[in-house]
Amino acid sequence: MADGEAIMLPPPDLTGSNTLEKALAERRSVRTYADEPLDMNDLSQLLWGTQGVTDPRGFRTAPSAGAQYPLEVTVAVGRVEGLSPGSYRYIPATHQIRKIHDGDQRERLSAAAFSQQMPADAPVTFVISGIYERTRTRYGERAEQYTWMEAGHASQNCYLIATARGLGTVAIGAFDDKAVVEIIGLPDDEIPLYLMPVGKRL
Repeated sequence: MADGEAIMLPPPDLTGSNTLEKALAERRSVRTYADEPLDMNDLSQLLWGTQGVTDPRGFRTAPSAGAQYPLEVTVAVGRVEGLSPGSYRYIPATHQIRKIHDGDQRERLSAAAFSQQMPADAPVTFVISGIYERTRTRYGERAEQYTWMEAGHASQNCYLIATARGLGTVAIGAFDDKAVVEIIGLPDDEIPLYLMPVGKRL
């Protein structure tokens, strides 16, 4: 295990030339990627789009029931310019990442996803996980459903940001939960909901 210092990401770019309509029209589930690394600007924009803060009150890019924000995003980094391989936790409030686990885990994630090749091939894989208790304190038995819905919102945001930047991703829901928790180094109270490998389109 590693517990590194927080790394500040480049500020999100709000002046992109692609329109939302164009990103929606071009969005596809992309399963093959160019053999190239991502850069820190790519990573920053993807994380901000998926769960970034957009308001001084802490509101984020994806809606959340009662603004309880049960989601966490951890990135399994294999090839990002300027970052060593490992698992990095996104900190939305400060737009930073912190390493929580050492080593390139892409092949192991591929195995945990029942040998789907995309996590092994992509330079990064986003792990979107949920902490049900954050929502359960307010919404009781509806907590799990609300968390699942929010994960869908965040996943679509990741798709659209990737598309707008000439990147590709695919939402993977078939994987061994316990294996992903162990590989990425997630706390016991977090449930992985999506794997989203991201890379440059061919």
